[in-house]
Amino acid sequence: MLRTHRQATLVSFRLGGPDGVSVEAMKWTKALRALGFAVRTAAGGGIADVIVPGLDIDAESPPDPRVLARAVAGSDLVVVENVCSLPLNPAAGEALADALRGTRTILHHHDLPWQRSHIGPRPGWPPDDPAWVHVTINELSRQELAERGIHASTVYNSFDTDVHRGRRGHARQVLGIGPGERLLLQPTRAIPRKNIPASVRLAEAIGATYWLTGPAEDGYAPELQRILDGARCRVIRGLPADLDLPDAYAACDAVSFPSTWEGFGNPLIEAAVHRRPLAVGHYPVISEVARFGFRWFPAGDPGELSAWLDKPDEEVLDVNETLARRHFSIASLPRRMAAVMTSAGWRDLLEEGPAARVASGVA
Repeated sequence: MLRTHRQATLVSFRLGGPDGVSVEAMKWTKALRALGFAVRTAAGGGIADVIVPGLDIDAESPPDPRVLARAVAGSDLVVVENVCSLPLNPAAGEALADALRGTRTILHHHDLPWQRSHIGPRPGWPPDDPAWVHVTINELSRQELAERGIHASTVYNSFDTDVHRGRRGHARQVLGIGPGERLLLQPTRAIPRKNIPASVRLAEAIGATYWLTGPAEDGYAPELQRILDGARCRVIRGLPADLDLPDAYAACDAVSFPSTWEGFGNPLIEAAVHRRPLAVGHYPVISEVARFGFRWFPAGDPGELSAWLDKPDEEVLDVNETLARRHFSIASLPRRMAAVMTSAGWRDLLEEGPAARVASGVA
């Protein structure tokens, strides 16, 4: 049977969850389809076309090489989301690397081992092969790979800058938020590097209710419960079934994102798109994003954010929204991915249909 589309396979530890890798993998899947690829997904857990036992982060045994080979068989292009970047399951990463030797592959790096203090450098990691290209989500990682002899390109995370506005009144009613009640949103999972205590302190200082939408992971639930039990402000957990992320941004009065480490940090741009003031902590990549000109508030100085909430300056929101649309729109992602493939010498993957139009700048 003659194939009418080139086949791409996207592989990850897990897919379909609220974590940043899953969110960005979904965007890359859509961009690949916009380029004319037929896309299948493979993962160790979550929601995927193919579930590969042993590929998940906490798998007790490595994946069967034959199962891995079948998962990527027939691929003109494979995209690997972090499996060969952060050795959370080294056996799975090594098995996948072996299965992909000689196959056109994009290693999409969200994090690297030396960037996590509890992992540190790992000899020979990330793996490399002449048939592969490396893509990072920030310039810091690209430069650090270059220092280790690996050439990479940077493709920043992308966002739907025309997303629908959420239902502020409805969401606040569902949450039981009063007319004059301040609501501070932290739209993240609960793990140590998300710095939940800093958000709680900020909520207490500005007289706000604290809302954490994501679940506790990586064994953090007991510590999270201890922190929230000691909070001197009202606390809301989870995202009610009737609400979505735009509703959450619409409902809140400000967003807190005091992380100590992120490969990028999607709330930086999401808050801008949804026109909400953002209080941030400090991690290396945030300085890189800040250079675009975003105007944020320091999470450690609640006075600045509180003063803005008392007398909002719409110019702050205007500037941030304009920058998000200009530099991080998801509409540009297929073109940026096509540029990576062209630089790799893979123009034959872009010679038909929509891919050709995107690569030539027509679409």
